[in-house]
Amino acid sequence: MEKREVDVAIIGVGTAGMVAYQRVRKVTDRVLLIEANRYGTTCARVGCMPSKLLIAAADNANQMAKAPLFGVSAGSIRIDGRAVMKRVRQERDRFVASVVDSVDKFPDAHRLFGHARFAGPHRLMVEVGNGEEQEVRAGRIIIATGSRPNIPGFLKEAKDRLVVNDDLFEWQDLPESVAVFGPGVIGLELGQALGRLGVRVRMFGVGGAIGSIQDESIRQYALEAFNREFPLDPDADVRKVECTGEGVRISFRDPDRGAVTETFEYLLAATGRRPNVDGLDLQNADIELDDQGMPLFDPHTLRCGDSHIFIAGDANNALPLLHEAADEGRIAGDNAATYPDVRAGLRRTPLSVVFTDPQIASIGLTIDQVDERCRGCFAVGEVSFEDQGRSRVIGKNVGLLRVYGEHGTGLLMGAEMFGPAAEHIAHLLAWSVQRRLAVSEILEMPFYHPVIEEGLRTALKQLNRNLSIGPEPAEGCTECGPGV
Repeated sequence: MEKREVDVAIIGVGTAGMVAYQRVRKVTDRVLLIEANRYGTTCARVGCMPSKLLIAAADNANQMAKAPLFGVSAGSIRIDGRAVMKRVRQERDRFVASVVDSVDKFPDAHRLFGHARFAGPHRLMVEVGNGEEQEVRAGRIIIATGSRPNIPGFLKEAKDRLVVNDDLFEWQDLPESVAVFGPGVIGLELGQALGRLGVRVRMFGVGGAIGSIQDESIRQYALEAFNREFPLDPDADVRKVECTGEGVRISFRDPDRGAVTETFEYLLAATGRRPNVDGLDLQNADIELDDQGMPLFDPHTLRCGDSHIFIAGDANNALPLLHEAADEGRIAGDNAATYPDVRAGLRRTPLSVVFTDPQIASIGLTIDQVDERCRGCFAVGEVSFEDQGRSRVIGKNVGLLRVYGEHGTGLLMGAEMFGPAAEHIAHLLAWSVQRRLAVSEILEMPFYHPVIEEGLRTALKQLNRNLSIGPEPAEGCTECGPGV
């Protein structure tokens, strides 16, 4: 059996693993990347990029359908499903090839292809094929194994008609109909895109959640908006899922029609993702695990307990976003490289965007987190985009933005939005929160006319009026004061 000794072993060559590798190499050349599957990140292969390609096609189809609103005749709209999916695959492959090319430039001595599992706190056994194994002894280890789709058992009754987002991008053509289970980020993005490309879509959820929305006012607004495009029940009563010769037959209870049975060509399970840690034999790593077998770790250092093991990216199931995976790769890589000198890394203001139309964005603290942090002493400002000038001009006047500020300090704490240009407005708000700007300071910034950002100014003005600012506690409040 071949044996290797390195300073740092990194399990997983996705976004977090690649960034960690670059950081470790600044300190030591005795580093090893171990990959069990294919090179190419989740984002490039089955996530961010192919989904945005499908959404881009859907957005163009939707804009053509709206042409009469502007007095423009677009004629009949024909969607060529094969052409749509061909472009999705071709452009997806370009993004993947770019990532693979980057990995190929790493020295051969730094790469090992095979499945790793812990044989001890510092020992990894790597199955490299043909029944052979290599033993890797590492001073420090970074777990960056990513995640995979999570499929509830009852959905597996759809059998060969069951797909996940990983499968969808391999389609050669668009289907006639799809039942989407899970109105989270993936389900909403793909479901709406398919619907706008002529696919009959119905969406089922559990528990009432819509995307990543936490603010009940925005959740209800978004639910009504989506239901104008396709049926979406966020707390569906599904009685049965079965595979038939015609497709997937789903029996459920409709709030208006009672017991209903519908058949769809496919069932898309967008029911979340699970970390790829269950095959690592973590019980041999001498680190503490929770009831689900997940390592307990410090979110600021990404260190598992007081060990030499770190966990980053989707593998830790904390913030499954590419920019967060990159940040975590940097933090884990720096700490593994300089161990035992372990330090808290920079964690940026939380920022997430869902690329539906209207878009969904969450910035900073959620409304519940603001309530907890400020002990109830906070104010809210909001704006509807239904009558916002630029939004009406371009026919995208649907949406609601709510911003949260702290009494006493006047600081902007967070925001949620369902509306036009949310991906851009979210960045302005995230920068403001990270710079710890007061609402009054943000209002001193320039706002051009006519732009959608004027809606943001309207919400901030209302928030500023609602805030009690200064050295005295908010009126009627005995709990908070400056800086609370």
